[in-house]
Amino acid sequence: MMPERQLVEKIARALPSGRRGPSRLRLGIGDDAAVLSPGGRTDWVLSCDTFLEGVHFRVKTHPPDSVGYKALARAVSDLAAMGATPRFFLLTLALPSSRIGPWLDAFLQGMDRAARELGISAIGGDTTRSRAVFVSITVLGEIAPSRALTRSGARPGDIIYVSGKLGRAQLGLELVRRGHASNRQLRALLQPHLYPRIRVELGSWLARHRIARSAMDLSDGLSTDLARLCAASKVGAKIYARRVPSVVIPAAVARKLSKRNLDPRQLALHGGEDYELLFTVSPRQAKKLSRAPGAAAITPIGKITRNRHLILVAPDGREQRLQSQGWDPFR
Repeated sequence: MMPERQLVEKIARALPSGRRGPSRLRLGIGDDAAVLSPGGRTDWVLSCDTFLEGVHFRVKTHPPDSVGYKALARAVSDLAAMGATPRFFLLTLALPSSRIGPWLDAFLQGMDRAARELGISAIGGDTTRSRAVFVSITVLGEIAPSRALTRSGARPGDIIYVSGKLGRAQLGLELVRRGHASNRQLRALLQPHLYPRIRVELGSWLARHRIARSAMDLSDGLSTDLARLCAASKVGAKIYARRVPSVVIPAAVARKLSKRNLDPRQLALHGGEDYELLFTVSPRQAKKLSRAPGAAAITPIGKITRNRHLILVAPDGREQRLQSQGWDPFR
């Protein structure tokens, strides 16, 4: 089956994208979001995201409030990756009739919680009936003209950074799959999967102070998303496995998941839905990161190279190609 990247490229070739006639389009298909310049003091940043039952969540295992929360949070993550401030969203919601009662009430409570935390307001959308729950959200944010972060700005010699510890969302998913979604004792481990925190303040700071040369959010796993950033910038990367901040699996949890034999480093490299930021910074700007929001959670993991390959340096110093093994719905 055609991988997602090639599918997007096929769609982009087939459809007009600001190519016909006068356009206020500053950035179109191929990044975390599109950027429009209507004139004045603000550029608009737009993105959309789909959350589908059976693909992204399961009604029987995921709490409905977490579905509402996460549906909005993951869409806003695209704005954070561009450095934009979230403002408004449109909600398209398709539901079976059996989900219009208590399930929908809890779903909306979760979405309202996310909207309040992220400072974004609903302004419209559409509803219809379907056999499965289908959520599509269009988000709109704003940013100062020409300040939007993109995937295409990385340069050889840049330092590669990530925020947070990677693989936490994948660990939470493994627990949910085994029926622990409502286990209060595991709440801290479940939170990154069910109620992800979005790095809006960090993205805004990186853009406002012109610190990051390139950026994107980690939605599909480091190995996959780093490959996308490098492809957009026409560069390569070398990352050091020992430096990648990885999820910690408590011994008691490891016993619960013993049959899965989970490796924290593999979760960090390939696990999806962390919604942390991946970005590159010139060495001359690196010291300024000490003033960034959440600076203690920012980690340098490697550097951008001229060679377009992605190289992973093992703890023993051996080098190998880093294969993209993150999330791809068409794999």
